[in-house]
Amino acid sequence: MKDLITTFYTGLSELDPDKMISCYHKEMSFEDPGFGKLDYDDASKMWRMICKNATDFKLEFSQVIAKEDQGSAHWEAWYTFSQTGRPVHNIIDATFEFKDGKIIKHVDSFNLHRWASQAMGWKGSLLGGTNFFKKKLHQKTRKMLERFH
Repeated sequence: MKDLITTFYTGLSELDPDKMISCYHKEMSFEDPGFGKLDYDDASKMWRMICKNATDFKLEFSQVIAKEDQGSAHWEAWYTFSQTGRPVHNIIDATFEFKDGKIIKHVDSFNLHRWASQAMGWKGSLLGGTNFFKKKLHQKTRKMLERFH
């Protein structure tokens, strides 16, 4: 399963969403502070959108740990946030559950307030730690996924 996690993040570092999505079980779920909870189809769209729109993207992953049914990894991404042109360094811890040799559950955890402060400047710094901000962000990312082809 360690190879599966490595393949997933290698795909992300290469901005290859097909490689990433091939690691997912068709019944998988994804969750993170920016997008909320997503099923296989929406998670696939999310990675396709992220890879397509990535600017100045750099990824490092480490601490890959995997057992038969669960695993984890640490990863860091550097990129320019497309909506504001601001540089972001996001620090993320991921957990995974496996089924039939694929990822069935993927949860990314990061400090949303820290991310918002970098990505959106003073507005993100002011509001990024609130539930209001998180709710609005989830609404916005949902609409982005709906419009993405």
